[in-house]
Amino acid sequence: MVLLKTIHLQKVRKGYQIIGIAILVVVLTLTANQDLWAQCPMCKMAAESNLREGGTAGKGLNAGILFILSLPYILIGSIGFAWWRNNRDFEA
Repeated sequence: MVLLKTIHLQKVRKGYQIIGIAILVVVLTLTANQDLWAQCPMCKMAAESNLREGGTAGKGLNAGILFILSLPYILIGSIGFAWWRNNRDFEA
C-alpha cells in the first residue's frame, strides 16, 4: 500500500513540474521582444508586393510558414506519445 502511495506522489510531482514548465514557456513567449512580433506584418507586405509584381516569393514564404508552424505540433505530439507510452507501460 505504501508503494502505491509513493508511486502516486511521484506522478503528482511530475504533473506539477510539467505544469510549471508550461507556464514558464507561456510567460517567456508573451514577454518576447516586440521586434519579433513586428516581423509578421513586414513579411506579409513584402509577399503581397512581390505577388502583385508577378513574383513567386510569396508562395515560397507561405510554404516556409507552414513548415515552421508544423514543428511545434510535431514536438508536442512526440512528447505526448512518449508520455502516453510510458504511462501505459507503468499501469499494466
